Amino acid sequence: MSAAVDLRRLNTPQELFQAAAEEVAGAATEAVKQRGQFTIALSGGSTPRNLYTLIAANAASALPWPKMFFFWGDERHVPPTDSESNYRMAQETLLSKVPIPPANVFRVPSENPDAEAVAESYEQTLRKFFHTEAGNIPRFDLILLGMGPDGHTASLFPESAALQEKSRLVVANWVEKLKASRITFTLPLLNAARRVAFLVSGTDKAAVLREVLEGKAPDEKYPSKLVHPNDGKLIWFVDRAAASELSSPA
Repeated sequence: MSAAVDLRRLNTPQELFQAAAEEVAGAATEAVKQRGQFTIALSGGSTPRNLYTLIAANAASALPWPKMFFFWGDERHVPPTDSESNYRMAQETLLSKVPIPPANVFRVPSENPDAEAVAESYEQTLRKFFHTEAGNIPRFDLILLGMGPDGHTASLFPESAALQEKSRLVVANWVEKLKASRITFTLPLLNAARRVAFLVSGTDKAAVLREVLEGKAPDEKYPSKLVHPNDGKLIWFVDRAAASELSSPA
């Protein structure tokens, strides 16, 4: 495991959500103090859902919402009203419950039936917001990520074409086993972040977490292994169940 990895083991899922919520709050406060705004990319999945619910319940009055800007690290190719939409999940659990200006929320325009056009549009949204020209990569203050039982993160699936992308910020990644395209941040964008936080909970993630953090398999087999910020922090929030097969001491 890389020495740059900050592995934080929590006993229970609830402790994981609390620790991650404190990380979000700390990162937001720090970013606003230093740069006047906080940019965060959200993740889908059950673990982030619980995190968002906790933040909405406990931190709604404490965070600098007018200076926080929300994006998505990946999105299903479905309309924003669809039950599978990552945007819809975040809207229902967090964004609709806190005083954030609607103009601070940048969802993926995934209702467009042309997945490539969706990705291109979202990349242009990022470039416009961050004022970055082609060839330069924006720096998010915090990107939240989950990890699937197959080792995928965002919508970067094992051995999928998007893993080879070197210049684009956002791509439409065809996932053969799902027979669908997913809109996803690319590795260059993920690895440019000031802070990346993985949230991993449950015994169904234990074996793959061991492979990602300690295994010797090719990185393309477990895309989460390819996330290493070039000049930022990499934090893994894991509960006891997810960490149960790690060999390194607690």
